Amino acid sequence: MEPQTQAKKSNLVLILDYGSQYTHLITRRIRSLSVFSLCINGTSSLDSITELNPRVIILSGGPHSVHADGAPCFPSGFIEYVESQGIHVLGICYGLQLLVQNLGGVVKVGEKHEYGRMEIEVQKNYGLFGNKQIGDKQVVWMSHGDEAVKLPEGFEVVARSNQGAVAAIENREKKFYGLQYHPEVTHSVEGMETLRHFLFDICGVTAGWNMEDVLEEEIKVIKALVGPEDHVICALSGGVDSTVAATVVHKAIGDRLHCVFVDNGLLRYKERERVMATFESDLHLPVTCVDATEEFLSKLKGVTEPEMKRKIIGKEFINIFDIFAHDLEKKVGKKPAYLVQGTLYPDVIESCPPPGSGRTHSHTIKSHHNVGGLPKDMKLKLIEPLKLLFKDEVRAMGKIMNIPVAFLRRHPFPGPGLAVRIPGDVTAGNSLDILRQVDEIFIQSIKDAGIYDEIWQAFAVFLPVKTVGVQGDQRTHSHAVALRAVTSQDGMTADWYYFDFKFLDDVSRKICNSVRGVNRVLLDITSKPPSTIEWE
Repeated sequence: MEPQTQAKKSNLVLILDYGSQYTHLITRRIRSLSVFSLCINGTSSLDSITELNPRVIILSGGPHSVHADGAPCFPSGFIEYVESQGIHVLGICYGLQLLVQNLGGVVKVGEKHEYGRMEIEVQKNYGLFGNKQIGDKQVVWMSHGDEAVKLPEGFEVVARSNQGAVAAIENREKKFYGLQYHPEVTHSVEGMETLRHFLFDICGVTAGWNMEDVLEEEIKVIKALVGPEDHVICALSGGVDSTVAATVVHKAIGDRLHCVFVDNGLLRYKERERVMATFESDLHLPVTCVDATEEFLSKLKGVTEPEMKRKIIGKEFINIFDIFAHDLEKKVGKKPAYLVQGTLYPDVIESCPPPGSGRTHSHTIKSHHNVGGLPKDMKLKLIEPLKLLFKDEVRAMGKIMNIPVAFLRRHPFPGPGLAVRIPGDVTAGNSLDILRQVDEIFIQSIKDAGIYDEIWQAFAVFLPVKTVGVQGDQRTHSHAVALRAVTSQDGMTADWYYFDFKFLDDVSRKICNSVRGVNRVLLDITSKPPSTIEWE
């Protein structure tokens, strides 16, 4: 989806990312105000900024010092560009320091570093704090070692921390503003109010971005892109993203979309029957179901290395997909031209190199997040209708298209399926069957307790260890399983879900009493970071 319409472009808030762990949060917060917001690398070229024609530019925070060699910075000519176009600029944390340093001020290593919750006091009741009184105090989230000690000409301090450090600055004439704290995090209690005041009252942005318009625009883009005789293929995983993406394309081009759902033998309990019923009965999508259980499991036999498992699964998917595409070509008389993918904005953000890292590509993301290598002779062009959306926005779009709410609320499920939830050989013994049963009991218990929607993702993990137990007055030597449930906004960071002890007690009893081969249940209580959500 490209922000093509004039309404969107004239209200675009562009975020230049300098590596803060909170950058994606700024994008989300602004979109929650019904304003379109995009995030690009802070060292992007001036051309790539001017092409987007932003109304407002936000310079994000970051882990660097403006004094360090190779510290990331906006491109040459940026200041002249924003001044000539009358673009409002807000620097946050590192972004504030970049503005100060590049406009003739001085940034030094602070005598006292400020990290975590701090109190600030309003010094001027106009501009950024035009809706406050002088002397008003608020709690904010600080994270900086450097501080602005001399402001550029025309700037003034509009708030200070309780240690006396500069907390907010502005040059209203030139439309430059800066906050030394992070208004986008929930710890900054009045941060959203400040962002709202800045965007609507200072910058004059209007709130007009909504999912109905996004959907309509995307359908137009797909219709214009895909020729009247072209055919499009899509691999459906049974998850929300690929389903919503396929439904958007189906709305645009009808039955020239051809979907395939592959049962790789690594699905959850009755997953195939459940998702195929939704595809056929509720969404009326043209879907071919391929049972490739034998092909996948035979190739995975004896393989224990996590990345190797992913590669085997990815390669086998491509083989199945290739056969599907060639069969389709025979049927319709021409090669399919496009491939639909449910790539989301966090995947795009995670795939960008961290600014200031000196790299032109990202850290290796787990390969199940990435587009697998397609067969060379396929030469498919990508359609990614969701690539600028967050998960909650995808669900909102799905709701507009009448995808059942229960389906849209489904927790994410990884591409390699249960293979990443069975450390070691997934084909050993009956580990897949045991895991399916445990997972079904856990998820159904969560639904019965009415807490499914509070959780981002919940699942069971089969542990390749046997433990001693006592069941039916006999000693047993059976398997241990782990339960994992996390809360998150978009999967980039996550915290473990705080279950009621009575709930955990009931689930543990149900599992040990119902699933043959399990005599111990563990709970994973680590956040992301340091852990990932999945175990492999």
